[in-house]
Amino acid sequence: MDRHLKDTWTVFKIMGEFVEGFEALRDIWPSVSLFGGARIKRGSPDYKNAVQVAESLARAGFAVITGGGPGTMEAANRGAELGGGRSIGLNIRLPDEQAANSYADTVVDFKYFFARKVMFVKYACGIVGLPGGYGTLDEIFEALTLVQTRKIKGMPVVLYGTSFWQGLIEWIEQQPLERRMLRKRDLQLFHLTDDADEVADVIKRHFVRQQRSQGIDMVEGRETP
Repeated sequence: MDRHLKDTWTVFKIMGEFVEGFEALRDIWPSVSLFGGARIKRGSPDYKNAVQVAESLARAGFAVITGGGPGTMEAANRGAELGGGRSIGLNIRLPDEQAANSYADTVVDFKYFFARKVMFVKYACGIVGLPGGYGTLDEIFEALTLVQTRKIKGMPVVLYGTSFWQGLIEWIEQQPLERRMLRKRDLQLFHLTDDADEVADVIKRHFVRQQRSQGIDMVEGRETP
């Protein structure tokens, strides 16, 4: 196939992923996106923590969006189900064939990481970072960058697991901050906790304030006079 024609078809495939994502997620609100490692084992402390965090969010009235795969993603979708909330998985097609976990009641498959990452942010009113690898760090730092640059409005970013995140936070304070690549106020863009209920409380408080500022009743979901 001609290279230019191939590029054109690629554009249509990318558009198709955006359209499918928009159609599948447009009615899912309010929701929170959870990021965490795919290699977390079932029954491990990290797995159990992810279940608890997602369950707490679901009980607080939020749908839970994950990457749809195994490990932390499976745990979070499982927790959302236990909490009686919507459970969404945005699965990515990889060479090793990541399969969607069975706990997500809505699954959307993606080929392109960037299209998938748009959905994580577009349909969320909060972000939660649990222990994970490069993918998790990429997703968390992209969310923080969008908040910092005001490309998205003040979305709360909560990091769960002090023992995992504290070393990274200390490095940020000792390197980018000390070298004036960040400002002190940038360290206030995220909240660190070891309490699953606090995760939900932080995001719920922010969401309620935001809705009230827009004149929307949280219970009825309607604009107030």
